[in-house]
Amino acid sequence: MTDIRRTILWVIFGFSLVMLWDQWQVHNGNRPTFFPSTNPPAVSAAPARPSAIPNPASVDAQASLPQDGAPAVANQASEVIEVQTEVLKLNFDTLGASLTRAELLKHKDVHRPGSNEVLMDNTKERVYLAQTGLVGAPTGTNWPTHKTPMRLMTSPNFKEGEDNLVLRFESEVIGGVKLIKRYTVNKNSYLLLVDHEIVNQSGQTISPQVYVQLVRDGNKPEGESAFYSTFTGPAVYTNAKKYQKIEFSDIEKNKADFEKKSDVGYVAMVQHYFASAWLMGDAQPRDLYARKIDNNLYSVGMVAPLADQANLSKQTHQVKLFVGPQEEKTLENIYPGLELVKDYGFLTILSKPLYWLLYELNKYLANWGWSIVALVVLLKLAFYWLNSQAYRSMGKMKAINPKIMEMRERLKDNPQQMQTEMMKIYREEKVNPLGGCLPIAVQIPFFIALYWVLLSSVEMRNAPWVGWIHDLAAPDTAFGVWFGVPIGLLPILMTLTSLVQTWLNPTPPDPIQAKMMWIMPLAFSVMFFFFPSGLVLYWLSNNILSIAQQWMINKQLGVVN
Repeated sequence: MTDIRRTILWVIFGFSLVMLWDQWQVHNGNRPTFFPSTNPPAVSAAPARPSAIPNPASVDAQASLPQDGAPAVANQASEVIEVQTEVLKLNFDTLGASLTRAELLKHKDVHRPGSNEVLMDNTKERVYLAQTGLVGAPTGTNWPTHKTPMRLMTSPNFKEGEDNLVLRFESEVIGGVKLIKRYTVNKNSYLLLVDHEIVNQSGQTISPQVYVQLVRDGNKPEGESAFYSTFTGPAVYTNAKKYQKIEFSDIEKNKADFEKKSDVGYVAMVQHYFASAWLMGDAQPRDLYARKIDNNLYSVGMVAPLADQANLSKQTHQVKLFVGPQEEKTLENIYPGLELVKDYGFLTILSKPLYWLLYELNKYLANWGWSIVALVVLLKLAFYWLNSQAYRSMGKMKAINPKIMEMRERLKDNPQQMQTEMMKIYREEKVNPLGGCLPIAVQIPFFIALYWVLLSSVEMRNAPWVGWIHDLAAPDTAFGVWFGVPIGLLPILMTLTSLVQTWLNPTPPDPIQAKMMWIMPLAFSVMFFFFPSGLVLYWLSNNILSIAQQWMINKQLGVVN
């Protein structure tokens, strides 16, 4: 019987090298070799002004989908209306009363010192908009859409002592219908209320439909690391299928698979740390769509049919628009299921309670870095017994290692007898070759889940720990950046502790394997220089506690070098 534990480690090492190579290819601007990216390459998208959005080549079969080529009222220039709250600076374009820029005042742009994070924008480099309008007009008729000029009828400034501001936009009567949009903006909230008041002056009964959509280019956020990847793109949430991510590449190929009809849920645009979402009331039937608008420009939206409306009558339909950071507690309070835009993947069932525990620890420690350390300590305590079993097994393996190596040298020309003799030694010494692997394997999902918690939590951005660590979401650069590589103290300590763990483990009998066991920590250390410092702190804390426990057990067994 071969040493299965070594084989498992070799498989993990080989797979890791494949992933490293793929990400290195991406980092150097090449296509991945083994795992092709699902996102289209970055392409500059022209600002999504009405004149820049032609009719899509093919439109979803639903007649209710908004047509981007719908004519706008001519001879009326658009105007940008700026509104500032405690947390947001927003730009509204009177052309369609669309939200065309959202600056997050509480979140700094890590790539532009002195600037805030800009989530939505409408420039040559970035297109990301929130639009609404009406569809369902009789053939040959158009109603107000996101391309219709509107007039602001209220002041864009907060009144002293008031927390809410109402922006009222009105269109002209088009096709016998007038649209009044009211945005209610709260000083301290990332959530906007959007009312659509429909005035029927057409002389007949109408059946209006309100659509809401998010339009975005397919580019990844600036500064995305080549050593880890997070989802960027549309998402929809329904009761039947819950949270469904949609890749830009699937929209491009017309292969996007998601629920198209529902009476609850939302549509969203998601990227690392931030999101936007249109939220519609429950028990409101709606069609959901995702489509390509133009080269590297995509939309996701909902269309809601309203009640039939008699001539000279009005009706109002309200939706909500969220634009902000993926703060889990805030999202949970806004809409059930909205917190899923903070994507933990298939380990959500473990990640959510780990985040809750991290959040509660931070209430007392008031420092996310120390909260990470405290959480790792609690996990190590929870798995103390399992770790003890693993380290005892490895300690016993280390103790009998000289006997194993002498036997392998003596029987190197007789592999079959070597295996028989090795199993005999294991039985006599009561050693299980897999005893060091299985207890640790049980813990792996928990530590991967915590990895995604730390990678996904926007609270880590610009969060200091101690001394030189001012941003737990950024790589440690204690010693500067050399040839494009951030050189930090935490990754160096991480590498050293990994080497100490290798020293404490049993030495493989095979000389080549023995050398590779020392090379592996050095190879993996490359990634940690690019990882956010919060993630490195988590691994370093885990390493230090593991070394302490393993050293004590080895000392008890008398196998400390």
